[in-house]
Amino acid sequence: MTPGRRPRFFYGYVVAAACFAIQGIGIGTFISFGVFFKPLLNEFGWSRAAISGASSVSFLVAGLLGIFVGSLNDKFGPKLIMTITGFFFGLGYLLMSQLEALWQLYLFYGVVIGLGMSSIDVIMLSTVARWFVRRRGVMTGMVKVGTGAGQLVIPLLASVFIAAYGWRNAYIIIGAMVLVLIISIGRLLRRDPGEMGLLPDGDGETVVVGENDLTGGGLSLDEARRTREFWTLCVVNLAVVYCLLTVMVHIVPHARDIGISAIKAAGILSTIGGVSMVGRLVTGIAIDRMGSKRAMMGSLLILIISFSWLLMAKELWMLYLFAVVYGLAHGGIFTVISPIVAEHFGISSHGVIFGIVVFSGTIGGAIGPLLAGHIFDLTGSYQLVFLILAALGTVSLVLTSLLRPVRGEIG
Repeated sequence: MTPGRRPRFFYGYVVAAACFAIQGIGIGTFISFGVFFKPLLNEFGWSRAAISGASSVSFLVAGLLGIFVGSLNDKFGPKLIMTITGFFFGLGYLLMSQLEALWQLYLFYGVVIGLGMSSIDVIMLSTVARWFVRRRGVMTGMVKVGTGAGQLVIPLLASVFIAAYGWRNAYIIIGAMVLVLIISIGRLLRRDPGEMGLLPDGDGETVVVGENDLTGGGLSLDEARRTREFWTLCVVNLAVVYCLLTVMVHIVPHARDIGISAIKAAGILSTIGGVSMVGRLVTGIAIDRMGSKRAMMGSLLILIISFSWLLMAKELWMLYLFAVVYGLAHGGIFTVISPIVAEHFGISSHGVIFGIVVFSGTIGGAIGPLLAGHIFDLTGSYQLVFLILAALGTVSLVLTSLLRPVRGEIG
């Protein structure tokens, strides 16, 4: 591209749209696990801890492999990665339709779907971070709106499919859709604008936005891991994803336990997804205007408020109000993680650094639902679970407030 000229149409918007779609399909499908929770309980009689454990294993596998796929994306780009992981993602759901034993649940959902999930967040958000600099926050927010759209639509679809065709056929329908769509849409992705002779944001010349937001610079993984901020972000993401995944796996079973119908309980998940779209978009705008740290702190404060309310919520309207408040925080937190990593460490090694921060979250996401199921099996209640979530949200807010700029400290 000739310096000083802007392209008539910036391909970055195609990339962002593809990332939007893949986020919606991938995360929305994964979150629908909560809708299948009761049918699996009724069919096999397994404990809640045992069923929750499959989600935990899947999330852990996705996070561990996310470091690897993030590193591959830094070097080779996303198209081949999305073809391979999209195949395994769809295959896992097709295999779930044949489920007969607990070990198969852990293999099909924990390992195969976990492998497919490994690229959904890391590749999408790292790719968007490369295509946009000045509008990184708002474009990340727009991509994460796709996640909210998926959470709004797919759990309800899954619930309808289960009611109409049974849970096994529902898995076949969802698996076939996921396999075809993720692989097809993934073919539109490109690693960065340089592959097409372009610059970030569709600019005609290189633009630098602040000392912590260089177009192509940044810390290496070795430099980043020597900073306190790197490990603080890892701990914060571990704690908040512990909270977020616990809610997404157990809020539907909790609603069913207090007498709410299956469709209305699934509607709580969909409400979270719908409201989270607003949270993602607002947070994306806030990131560009006030910085990632303040946006993160605002989201965490809303999260703490939602958990305080959840401790008192005993009726349908109270759970839907929780879903509204929590949805804002849920969307905001998942939107801010990638930009806050880019803001502190740059983008030259963003894929692998972000992958490690995401993996820290997956450790929390793996522990949270499993421990929550175990606590329920022991106490017959989610009250202690919700109290732990409120405490972890508070710790995360304090740690985030201690973050400081680091890129200028390393020569």
